[in-house]
Amino acid sequence: MLFHVEMKVNIPHDFPAEKAEAIKAAEKAYAQDLQRQGKWVHLWRIAGRYANISIFDVESVDELHALLASLPLFPFMDIHVTPLARHPSSL
Repeated sequence: MLFHVEMKVNIPHDFPAEKAEAIKAAEKAYAQDLQRQGKWVHLWRIAGRYANISIFDVESVDELHALLASLPLFPFMDIHVTPLARHPSSL
């Protein structure tokens, strides 16, 4: 199942910088692992914002939720999920 996921990160300005950097490093490692597994198919930065647009290819909505909830930055994210279906004109 394919999903379009938009993630906006909102780390509070008064959050300790060293903790934020540690969380970001853990996030990067986890995201890259999911990409290697083929679950996080595309990851695109939205220019000018601390946000991304991603495509996930997972077995179920429950799997997607578990992956997203496991993101180290999850507590600081606003996430919008859109299920995708093959377009009849797609090659």
